[in-house]
Amino acid sequence: MTLVVINGNTTAAMTAVIEYSARTVVRPDAEIIAVTPRTGPVSIESHYDEALAVPGILEAVADHPGADGYLIACFGDPGIDAAREIADAPVLGIAEAGMALAATLGRGFSVVTTLGRSIGRTRDLVGHYGFSRQCLGIHACEIAVLDLETNPDTATILADACRAALAADGSDAIVLGCAGMADLARSLTAELGVPVVDGVAAGVGMLSATAAMGLHTGTASGEFAAPLPKQIIGDLSDFTLS
Repeated sequence: MTLVVINGNTTAAMTAVIEYSARTVVRPDAEIIAVTPRTGPVSIESHYDEALAVPGILEAVADHPGADGYLIACFGDPGIDAAREIADAPVLGIAEAGMALAATLGRGFSVVTTLGRSIGRTRDLVGHYGFSRQCLGIHACEIAVLDLETNPDTATILADACRAALAADGSDAIVLGCAGMADLARSLTAELGVPVVDGVAAGVGMLSATAAMGLHTGTASGEFAAPLPKQIIGDLSDFTLS
């Protein structure tokens, strides 16, 4: 079994954090291929960043044919529907995976993300994925994505934000709203005494089960069938399908 885990941004150090988390839960018979996109923003903290990240993510999917599953490791789940159209195996995003797992762990969960400007996008995803009842609140710790690894106080700030979210929302679990937080999930679970869900680990676990069950993205409705061939003009001409 081969699972391709794609960092949504182009920062290799974050890919290493993502790969570490993926390997903590991967099955012994599975191979993890962690990918840093060739092109795109160094971090994703806006709608603009997210839009510019999608070509690199789709290229990473296309460059690894034959995998048993693909995980988009960015909490905005950028390009997930397009990736499902071009992949021959299931595609998950870490927001969808993290929320789906957290929804089974109690009455409701809180999301703790990076910057406050990410809350609106997260709220959109909560509704899109059908977790409006289970998601009791969305909170920001106000640490920029690239500062998660360099700020010496990240662990303390994030733990405090999680405590505040639990108290404000009355939730039973926390979903971490950035792939760059993945390596802190286990220590936060131990410190806070509640399940703290990292979407990278959740996604790898779900993809492993999906592949083992022989399941794939359904195309009967036609929505996720392969895109119609057409010419692409300009700098993205390499994405032309024939």
